[in-house]
Amino acid sequence: MGDYDDEDDPTIATNKYNVLPVWGNEKSMNLNSLILSNIQGSPYFKVKLFGLKTYHEVIDEIYYQVSHVEPWEAGSRKVGGQTGMCGGVRGVGAGGIVSSAFCLLYKLFTLKLTRKQLTGMLDHCDSPYIRCLGFMYARYTLPPADLWDWFKDYLADEEEVDVKAGGGLVMYMGDVVRDFLLKLDWFGALFPRIPVPIQKIIVANMKEYGPSIKEQYQEEALKAEQDKVQAEREEREARVKQRYETDRTRKDQRRDDHRESDRDSRGRHGGSSRGKDYDSRDRDRDRYRESRTSDRSHRDKDRRRKDDDFSKELKKAKDRVKDERRNDKKRSRSRERKKRSRSRERRRSRSRERSKEKSHRSRRSRS
Repeated sequence: MGDYDDEDDPTIATNKYNVLPVWGNEKSMNLNSLILSNIQGSPYFKVKLFGLKTYHEVIDEIYYQVSHVEPWEAGSRKVGGQTGMCGGVRGVGAGGIVSSAFCLLYKLFTLKLTRKQLTGMLDHCDSPYIRCLGFMYARYTLPPADLWDWFKDYLADEEEVDVKAGGGLVMYMGDVVRDFLLKLDWFGALFPRIPVPIQKIIVANMKEYGPSIKEQYQEEALKAEQDKVQAEREEREARVKQRYETDRTRKDQRRDDHRESDRDSRGRHGGSSRGKDYDSRDRDRDRYRESRTSDRSHRDKDRRRKDDDFSKELKKAKDRVKDERRNDKKRSRSRERKKRSRSRERRRSRSRERSKEKSHRSRRSRS
């Protein structure tokens, strides 16, 4: 990764503006307690990272050791046998092997990054994982009100990064930043909750940037596919039309040739009746074609009329069914009211009989 001069190493903040505020818990970095305990008990963190004292050494370690940004290494955390609240929810349950990415993230927190250092991580050109950890550091430690100003310039970043342990989930950096702002869960590790008023402002600002990069590419691919299908359809229709025109032209040419030959034969044979037969046959054929066209138009009109009648009948049938259901509901409600009224009358009569019996008993007891 190269050597660095001590003068260019901004490990120590030299002015107040360069100091980054820490929001939330200043000891745990707002990490899940299970993840934090696994980081602090990790041999990689206690032995290897303990010897790294400067910001640039940690950046070099990220470049060589980080290959994903999940909190756990692939296959090290099994939650299949857990049920209820311990079924892999919110980091609850038996931990696995914490990833080098999160160990290095917490190591960066122990160094107390400055504004210049965090900006250098977000704009780093050597590795996308350095940038991811920079965004994650900002999401965990910075005040929610400052997150939009830090993240807004990277929403359209098209650098690709494979975020999943073991590979298989390539995302654009802009989509990663969008998920950090809009979602709380990141592969089981929860980000600090953003207050609702600030979250509403972030969502409103996000709408001005339009859909995510992945959605934009999907829309462009869908539009290109639709244009391709439309072009193929138009080309197919053009071929069919051209074939039809060619066939029609050939038929007309053949008919004209036949007529011309008939005229020549009539001229040679002194105007025989055979030519007249050909002319009458052509006239009959034209009349037949015209009659077929008119019949087809009449059939279409009849079909449309039948469809309209059928739709009207169907609508009437639906209206009848609705009226019957409405009447059934009314009748059922009236029956229910009658039942309730009869039951009230029975209760009242029983109560009157009981009161009469009580009064009768009281008179007998007095006498």
